[in-house]
Order: sequence, then C-alpha cells, then structure tokens
Amino acid sequence: MNLLAPAVGEFLVAEAEVIRSGRTLTVCRLEAFTLEAGRRVHVATGCQTLIRLADTPDHQA
Repeated sequence: MNLLAPAVGEFLVAEAEVIRSGRTLTVCRLEAFTLEAGRRVHVATGCQTLIRLADTPDHQA
C-alpha cells in the first residue's frame, strides 16, 4: 500500500477490484479517496496478491 496524501476530509471512500482470480493466486487492487468540500482527493493506492492454500486449516489446532 502506498500512502499518497493525508486522509483528511468528511468521508473516506475505498474502491477495490479483483484483477484476476486464478486457481492458486488472486490479485487485487485498491484505491482510497477522501471527500472534502465536494473535492475528491486520492490518498492511497495498493495492490495485493493472495495465495490459496488448499487443505490448510485457517487456524492451528
């Protein structure tokens, strides 16, 4: 995640999108904006890659 500007404003809006969802890897993109006095300010952007681990429990026993 890259922070581009201070997140100061009346509202924080985050938009996320799955770019590709494969058998093992999923790639996602995120953009965050603040709304201040009717102006939209780009405050953060990011990209995340998630891996699916088949037959692996979510927690340790």
